[in-house]
Amino acid sequence: MIPADDNDDWISGALSEARFAPYLEECGGDIAAAWGLYVWNIRVSGAFYPLLHFVEVTLRNALHRELGTRFGQVDWWAVAPLNEHGQHLVKQAREKLFGHRSPYNADDLVAKLTFGFWVSLVSQTYDRTLWVPALHRAFPHYRGRRDALYAELRAVLWLRNRVMHHEPIHRRDLKGDHAKIYRLYDHMSSSLAAAVRRVDQVPYMLRLLDRVGSRS
Repeated sequence: MIPADDNDDWISGALSEARFAPYLEECGGDIAAAWGLYVWNIRVSGAFYPLLHFVEVTLRNALHRELGTRFGQVDWWAVAPLNEHGQHLVKQAREKLFGHRSPYNADDLVAKLTFGFWVSLVSQTYDRTLWVPALHRAFPHYRGRRDALYAELRAVLWLRNRVMHHEPIHRRDLKGDHAKIYRLYDHMSSSLAAAVRRVDQVPYMLRLLDRVGSRS
């Protein structure tokens, strides 16, 4: 852990009292311990980043592939029965691309669509229109219910958003989140989990927190 300075007045000013408060509360008002937890939260978030990257990229590629096949065109969003919110997210992605790359191709738009958009395609909204005829094939090793899969995707989406927006994740069941991510890997690709484990630093970071906690 990185120690706080003897003069710790800078912490609330630099981080803001509101941001630092959850860590201070967790550590019973001990500023040095709260600073250590804050730094650990950053490090474990960084450890989760590669794992979340592979979930998001693999998911969107799998769904894009199956929907392209289903609708017979790479720009399947032009004809797929997306709801109003889905259409809005596609419109937003187009607008982001218009100012940066013109013309752009389907792969460019796929990369701009949010993780939340992709997860929403597995929701009840699209059960009969997308999941049953096409999207279940994006998870060739999954034999469970769509709603259970969607719940796991939603949990990983929540974690992803917390990590990307520098929010506290220390109170979550991170071991459970870690397991969910690997289950999603297994559902989509039989080889992905083994490849990611070689770069996975999350178990080390969780053990580090356990050791720090045991000494406090």
